[in-house]
Amino acid sequence: MTVQDIAHVELYTRHAPTAVDYFVSGMGFTRVADSVESDRSSILLRQGETRLIVTSGRGTTRFLDQHGDGIVDIAFTCDDVAATHGAAVAAGAGSLGLSHGCPVVSGFGDVTHTLLPHATATTGEAPPGRRWVSAPEPQATPEGPVRLLDHIAVCVEGHRLTEYADFYESAFGMSRYSSEYVAVGEQAMDSIVVRSDSGRVTFTLVAPDPSKEPGQLDAFLDRNGGSGAQHLAFLVDEIIPAVQHMREGGTQFLSTPDSYYDVLAERITGMREEVAELRAAQVLADRDEWGYLLQLFSRSPYERNTLFYELIQRQGSRGFGSANIRALYEAVERDRLAAG
Repeated sequence: MTVQDIAHVELYTRHAPTAVDYFVSGMGFTRVADSVESDRSSILLRQGETRLIVTSGRGTTRFLDQHGDGIVDIAFTCDDVAATHGAAVAAGAGSLGLSHGCPVVSGFGDVTHTLLPHATATTGEAPPGRRWVSAPEPQATPEGPVRLLDHIAVCVEGHRLTEYADFYESAFGMSRYSSEYVAVGEQAMDSIVVRSDSGRVTFTLVAPDPSKEPGQLDAFLDRNGGSGAQHLAFLVDEIIPAVQHMREGGTQFLSTPDSYYDVLAERITGMREEVAELRAAQVLADRDEWGYLLQLFSRSPYERNTLFYELIQRQGSRGFGSANIRALYEAVERDRLAAG
């Protein structure tokens, strides 16, 4: 009764061509297949082991009106779909019927989880159920740097953080992996990481501290109309060339103050020679007991300034850049204040 992997992530958008171009031209995804239904059309994108479905049409209007462009479904693969469905419902998930022949349950906010058989979902190029038609010349775009979906950051209301962590443990057999509390001035955020036993499904649950002054997470919840996927983190082998390639394709990343790099060499020993290169690319670095990681966050490309993306390179590290959570928080806060 545990989830094994993320089969795909589905994004609803008002303007599919713009959203697809962001992923293809900006991030190196390949358009693999198209699907047209009575009230919506979908485009399947792939890079490495990551599959994204970009969907638009009148069937998406209610979600878009409430939340804007964003993640609507995170599909899980399961060894036993019926048992996982039963466990999720017993843990409090709503049973939302079938989507393309597969059961769907509620997750956080209005984001759902389609449950797919593990063997079926890991074979073939397209997820089962929809009538996919291969895109013309699907391999025309060179393979990009993304290997897989490292984790998904989920922003929830402050008083519900523990509730959601408990839910993903009970409903899908995930376990608490780590937690972090970060205070910046009069604002603060709390987080709990939950992960599947397979290690292939990781959610970083983040929430504002309701006892502190409102900040960027409160602003996200307001713009998003409640809980939602805050960012998708893509694992890459070499982050600096990946960032350079994506910037050339039009992807915009958050800026990092020079003061961050002024102390980086002292904070992380053994990286003094790399600091200049990291500074030039604006990439963040962190170390834990297993190794180090490099990461960088995009600006949101969407009108409501909600969902954004992360690139992460792991050199042994099993963490999530806990020392960089503050740097990310401060960078997003600068953008928020600059926007008025």
